[in-house]
Amino acid sequence: MKIILASKSPRRETILNRLGYPFEIINPDIDESALSTSVNPKIYCKMLAKLKAQKVGDQYPASLTIGSDTIVAINNKILNKPKNKLDATKMLQTLCGNTHLVITGVCLYFKQKNISHCFSETTKVTFREINKKEILHYIKHFKPYDKSGAYGIQDWSAIFVEKIDGCYNNVVGFPLSRFFYELKKTGINLLDSF
Repeated sequence: MKIILASKSPRRETILNRLGYPFEIINPDIDESALSTSVNPKIYCKMLAKLKAQKVGDQYPASLTIGSDTIVAINNKILNKPKNKLDATKMLQTLCGNTHLVITGVCLYFKQKNISHCFSETTKVTFREINKKEILHYIKHFKPYDKSGAYGIQDWSAIFVEKIDGCYNNVVGFPLSRFFYELKKTGINLLDSF
């Protein structure tokens, strides 16, 4: 069975590689700004995941296509990727001393087998009180402009995190364990393909 990851995220690629099953990567190249962020955060990231999966999966109907999108939300407000240094600073100051949600929407799409199965995984992340000097150091040296919420838990910003409640891989960008078991619900067990 051919698997396609419809993503340009190197973090998702790294996480999915842990399963040891070969897959191809195809950038879905969709305009994420076309979707309104005023909807429920879980619905928003599942809609984006489905858009990505369908755009690539319709071109490869005999393949399982995985679409995924990770967002950060606080007080039901979505923090997308920061546009610039000021935007990143504001986001990190908002997260400072608070608990936020990291939500990943995943869509498993296999046109030929009539499978379109979407789910979301949520992890609670609590930040310590962090000062502006720490925030500016992080932004300058780690340039988190490709990360929702302006941070990546797997890099230097790990020092901002006081605790997490839920799946760590979800915060990095892909809930691997949940993916494996949701895939089984569709009738696909990767172990059968080895």
